[in-house]
Amino acid sequence: MNGEEVVMATTARRKVKRIEARVNAETKALCQEAANLEGRSLTDFIVASATESARRVIRERELIDLSQRDRKAFVASLLNPPRPNRRLRDAARYYEQVMGKR
Repeated sequence: MNGEEVVMATTARRKVKRIEARVNAETKALCQEAANLEGRSLTDFIVASATESARRVIRERELIDLSQRDRKAFVASLLNPPRPNRRLRDAARYYEQVMGKR
């Protein structure tokens, strides 16, 4: 099998699902114009645009979730700081020695 046959065989095995949308004439014309400008079919343009938008929405949600979790962890560490470990105590002693401060 050459490379093209492999791609065709792989594509043929994929299950393709259908999505339908009803839009007004203005929206369809707008999307068609954008698809033409990119040299794509209307279907390809809409699928690519929807996929990009979906990924962006998911990425933004993940960032919001991470931000909330990070904020909670930060506040918790301020309210209940861990006791200084040996390395931190050693660093403080070294600083006092070098800077001559207490």
